[in-house]
Amino acid sequence: MAHFAELDQNNKVKRVVVVGNDIPANGGTLEENDMHVDGESWCINFFKGGIWKQTSYNHNFRKQYAGIGFTYDFAKDKFIAPQPYPSWSLDSNDDWQAPITKPTIIDDGQDPVVWAYFIWWDENAYQEDNTKGWKATRTDDTAETKTIYDWNGTAWVSA
Repeated sequence: MAHFAELDQNNKVKRVVVVGNDIPANGGTLEENDMHVDGESWCINFFKGGIWKQTSYNHNFRKQYAGIGFTYDFAKDKFIAPQPYPSWSLDSNDDWQAPITKPTIIDDGQDPVVWAYFIWWDENAYQEDNTKGWKATRTDDTAETKTIYDWNGTAWVSA
């Protein structure tokens, strides 16, 4: 199956549709011709207009599979995910990165692992103190109110 993303006037993905690989394209079919304009033209005709770009379910082209809210960058010919948090920025590969490097300590270091950290980004914590942002709880914490840890750049410390 071939997947196509419909773009709005700001190049944001409005929807993603699936069409058969048997659609004619470049003297063959879509199955044999990824990213061929004939597939996009087929979508325009079938859906009565719109701006369409093929996307790869397997991430084989245009960086990643498009989702609603993604942006298509015509200059780079790729789909870019929505910004997850206001403080995050795009790196040279067009992946969103937090302003603080993600923690490298993710579990107890045992083999096999006995417990792990459940890690998340806290934008409010970052906005209040730009040395903080990564938070975690431990999977073995059975307390009703779990202990929350802050990442200090080298270790997890009780918040």
